Amino acid sequence: MSTLGRTIRLKGELHAAEDLTVEGQVDGSIWCQGCAVTIQRGASVTGDVIASDITVFGRVDGQLVASDVVDIRDTAAVTGSVMTPRFILNEGAQFTGRAEPQHLEAALRVKRFNLERTVRNGAVSPLPARTPR
Repeated sequence: MSTLGRTIRLKGELHAAEDLTVEGQVDGSIWCQGCAVTIQRGASVTGDVIASDITVFGRVDGQLVASDVVDIRDTAAVTGSVMTPRFILNEGAQFTGRAEPQHLEAALRVKRFNLERTVRNGAVSPLPARTPR
């Protein structure tokens, strides 16, 4: 598991091959193939988050695409669309957007295509394959 601490501000795309906890700020997309992303209270992400599980306690402004579940907790503020087969919106959470489970497969295909194109162009290195949970 990796953690981006409270004092870290990242601008750009983030690719991870293991579970990721964000405590700081990310201005860009997060891709966590086959793993979980947790956005802690006080953390913020401006960009898309693509993972198997996404749990939000902080702020996200972007698309949340999860192959398993998106869990928006009571301290969270999310603006954007959610595409996942299981969506949990806890009482007290702020959610401005729409849940679109019917578009999950299409969104995942587009995100994978864009990632593969980025890897082919040499912008990022390919991540090792991870066994699904």
